[in-house]
Amino acid sequence: MKKILILLSVFFALPSFGATIVANVNGTPITDTDITMRTKLMARQGKTSTDNRRVALQNIIDDNVKLSYAGNFGAVPDDKTVDAELKKMNLGDLSASEREMARNALRAEIAWQIIVARTIMPTVNINAEDIATERNNLAREHGLPIEMTIVRLTEIPADIADNLTKPKSCDDAVAMAERLGGAPQKFTAMQYELSADIRERVSDLPKLTWSSRTDDSVLLVCDTKKTSEYKNLDDIIKQNATYKQAMFMADQQLKQLRRRAVIVINDDRYKL
Repeated sequence: MKKILILLSVFFALPSFGATIVANVNGTPITDTDITMRTKLMARQGKTSTDNRRVALQNIIDDNVKLSYAGNFGAVPDDKTVDAELKKMNLGDLSASEREMARNALRAEIAWQIIVARTIMPTVNINAEDIATERNNLAREHGLPIEMTIVRLTEIPADIADNLTKPKSCDDAVAMAERLGGAPQKFTAMQYELSADIRERVSDLPKLTWSSRTDDSVLLVCDTKKTSEYKNLDDIIKQNATYKQAMFMADQQLKQLRRRAVIVINDDRYKL
């Protein structure tokens, strides 16, 4: 009898090999194995962090929250849709558990994009002023598909720069600079081909107006010409601005959904 009791006590003292439940989201358990699978998936996607396991847990929580919310709108994609998109991701050979984790993550992402498209995008209003602001920012940072003819004077003394007046034309600007002893450089280039410092100085500069003297140089835009690429620029800017605003609103929506969800973290290592 003693031998049996000893054997039983040893058996029950053995460590459990079952997955530890780290957290619960609305009653759905998340195990340490789930987190390990998610970190492997993140690594395959080139997403690394100094706090990978905590990020992985947050991603799994978000997946649950997104899918729960999407279910209210019938926006959860079917297996065929998920598998088709998963194939495009080229994640290589996945184990069964890794594939299931990838499918769950992708299902949640697709569902969330559907929710954004249905409920958030229609509420975003981008007006003409917003487009103009975005266009100006784009011009300063990257340049636009606009061909610019520019006159540049380098190594120009301050007193000479002060005597430059508004020319009537590009040729007049060149002649004026030459009369004052300067050696003007006239060139034509796409705005996005200009160096960052020149692009910044000419992006808001009115035509046939000398810029202020910077680094012993002044600039003047003789002429501008919109290229064929410019034709659909405002539409593209509006689409990008709409998407950016929608993503911001979606992030705020997700934060609210997280606060409403019943999330229980059982492992102190993952608590904020």
